[in-house]
Amino acid sequence: MSTTEIFLLALLIIFVVPYLVWRLGRTEYFAPLVIVQIIMGVVLGPGVLGAAFPDYHRFVFNPDVVKTLNGIAQWGVMLFVMLAGIELDLKKAWTYRRESATTAGLALGTPLLFGCAAAALLMAYPGWMGAKAAAWQFTLGTGMACAVTALPILVLLMQKLDILRLPMGQRILRYGSLDDVAIWGVLALILLDWERIGRQLGFLAAFAVLTFVFRRLMARLGWSDRWYAALIWLIACSFGADWAGLHFMVGAFLAGVVMDADWFEQEHLDTLFHNVLLALMPVFFLSTGLRTKWDLGGYAVFFAAGLLLFASVAGKLLGAHVAGRILKWKDGEASIIGWLLQTKGLIEIIFANILLDKQIITNETFTALLLMAVGSTMLTVPVVHPKLHRARCLGLVNQASS
Repeated sequence: MSTTEIFLLALLIIFVVPYLVWRLGRTEYFAPLVIVQIIMGVVLGPGVLGAAFPDYHRFVFNPDVVKTLNGIAQWGVMLFVMLAGIELDLKKAWTYRRESATTAGLALGTPLLFGCAAAALLMAYPGWMGAKAAAWQFTLGTGMACAVTALPILVLLMQKLDILRLPMGQRILRYGSLDDVAIWGVLALILLDWERIGRQLGFLAAFAVLTFVFRRLMARLGWSDRWYAALIWLIACSFGADWAGLHFMVGAFLAGVVMDADWFEQEHLDTLFHNVLLALMPVFFLSTGLRTKWDLGGYAVFFAAGLLLFASVAGKLLGAHVAGRILKWKDGEASIIGWLLQTKGLIEIIFANILLDKQIITNETFTALLLMAVGSTMLTVPVVHPKLHRARCLGLVNQASS
């Protein structure tokens, strides 16, 4: 078979298998299609399919096919991260700055501390810290992976739960938005390369100047031209960030966060978001799954995943409950908000991919983080749904923030 035919066969597997599992298994309640695709990416990787059928795996996912899939995956994730940046509404967060800062700070800081403690425990054993990582980079990177809130997946889950446009849903979006900004800021700090600090400072200075020019230009363009200009801006920022050593996904996020959502029609933004999830992100999930390894043994990886999952969930819930006490929330609100904010999904996987690319974590740590992200996201709807039902009966969900 030619490389093109094998590539198309790989695409067929990527799109058919997760869809059939999701549709025939009726997993929507506890595992939406996006989660099934992530799980199937792991199953199709070397840790499962590759171990069971090594010859078949090497034939389908040969180096030429993997390179092509990685190119599609990189473009898809750049678009996804840009759209996540556009969705951030920092103006609302500023309007409710005391409540937003208190909740976001505690919901990020507490799991960060828990995750750093888990990382310190893992560092006591060989095989978890990457070859190019300093101890502080591994600790902070792993801790922040436990603190991540996946804003785009959070939006999808709140749509499913019918609370996205309600006051509580808008509050949770504000908290998640602030956490997203902090997460990418910390990532930039972790990736600082003192040998290339001149490049990185130069990129940030150029980005600040060009952002001013870009925003003035976008305000004068028609909406159809804005889309083309936005894609050029995305590619330029991603290239500049990667050239400076900050990783192209940091540039993609910065490209999106300086754009205003009202420059584009909301319907078109939503359509692009769903189309990227439909057509491109499944390839990213597969390319992510191809990185999963179990060289330290399955039990060790699952232990690490369980430890990180505990740090993530317990940290988020504790942080939300402390915020609820300070801000005098109604009974039950803190639990709902904490469980929704602990959703990891794609952003945590993207974050972990960057740490792996920069050799701050090993393949085994990446696998543990990937399993943690899947477990965290699968827990959200089954746990939150009955809590929301009780809250609706008490009239809490429709109440606005005080």
